[in-house]
Amino acid sequence: MAEIKKILCAVDFSEHSPAVAEYARIMAQGLGASVECLYVAPSLSQYVGFHVPPSSIENFVGEIVTGAEATMSAFLSENFQGVKAVGHVVTGYAAEEIFGMAIKEDVDLIIMGTHGRKGIDRILFGSVAEKVVKGAKCPVLTIRPNK
Repeated sequence: MAEIKKILCAVDFSEHSPAVAEYARIMAQGLGASVECLYVAPSLSQYVGFHVPPSSIENFVGEIVTGAEATMSAFLSENFQGVKAVGHVVTGYAAEEIFGMAIKEDVDLIIMGTHGRKGIDRILFGSVAEKVVKGAKCPVLTIRPNK
């Protein structure tokens, strides 16, 4: 029988993130699992060629990460009471970072939200959830936002 001892909860700090965290917390409590909560700050390295000095981009990303770390700390205390949970803030491309964290932390399940993009938004931005579902080495539970 499959054992779930470690859950990766990927969040984007949107208004839907607490609902995703709730599923992770409930599952962790029921299964006696721990939670690795992950926020991926967007990598701005792709904009280096747009006449913006790399040092400015690095400073901006540093400020994003610092703010996200404070947000993560508050998010953990608000959403994971009674569960062993650790927060991680990284920069990069969301799907790739989720894959990397899942392998690094040897997780048994990934829980993440979807945004339900349609039409041109989906074509332009793709779906991180879809990429993770297709490429993850472990099961993925996706939570659709309430409307």
